[in-house]
Amino acid sequence: MSKPLSAAEKSNAKLGLFLFAAYLLLYAGFVLTNAFAPSAMEQIVWAGLNLAVVYGFGLIFAAFLLALVYGVLCKREPSAKSERRIGDGQ
Repeated sequence: MSKPLSAAEKSNAKLGLFLFAAYLLLYAGFVLTNAFAPSAMEQIVWAGLNLAVVYGFGLIFAAFLLALVYGVLCKREPSAKSERRIGDGQ
């Protein structure tokens, strides 16, 4: 039997699902463009690189950025050590 989720765990789960949905939309755009407009991926868009390469690296960068956002915005559970006062004797 598992214990109920705390408020911080629920908040972190919602944040994670929101960021996952954001990335899923970016990735779906990449896949759908490849599937239904492959010639668009051949277009040179920046510094001699085609859209497929730029979009692919953009996805990698977006995943890293979303991971950083999650790490910064995640709520932490108060630990027993952080709740102790100085001079507590422990």
